[in-house]
Order: sequence, then C-alpha cells, then structure tokens
Amino acid sequence: MPSPTLSPGPSSVIRRFDYDAPRRRLRVTFTSGDVYDYDAVPPEVVEDLRAAPSKGRFFGPNIRDSYRYRRIARGEGRA
Repeated sequence: MPSPTLSPGPSSVIRRFDYDAPRRRLRVTFTSGDVYDYDAVPPEVVEDLRAAPSKGRFFGPNIRDSYRYRRIARGEGRA
C-alpha cells in the first residue's frame, strides 16, 4: 500500500494498520497475525480510529461490521 503506516499505539487486538487513501482501503494487521483489507473506508473513519484511545473498541462497531472486507493473510500457527 502506498500510504504511510499509521501506528495504532498499544492495542491488545490491532498490531498495525495502513490506509490507501486513493483506494479508500484500510489494511489491518491483528495481533494474531491475520491481515484484512476493508474497502470504501472514508478517511475520517481512519482518522477517528487513529485518535481512538482503544483501537479495538472503536474497530468493532465502526469498521468490522460496517465495511466489506477480505482476509489476505492468516496468522502463523492458525489453521
């Protein structure tokens, strides 16, 4: 993804996330190692995620169930 990585800070759920603004695609790497792409995510939602004190609590109701997604990598050691 061409945009810079947005460091989420301490999170027990999200390791990191990257945002491709031209494609409005949010890539989330979870602490499990799973990586998902979320499509059509507006930049203001990504900014809210970056500013949220709890990335996991923000992510669930505001991104996970709100945008089309696909898993692009599975964490190591998982079936």
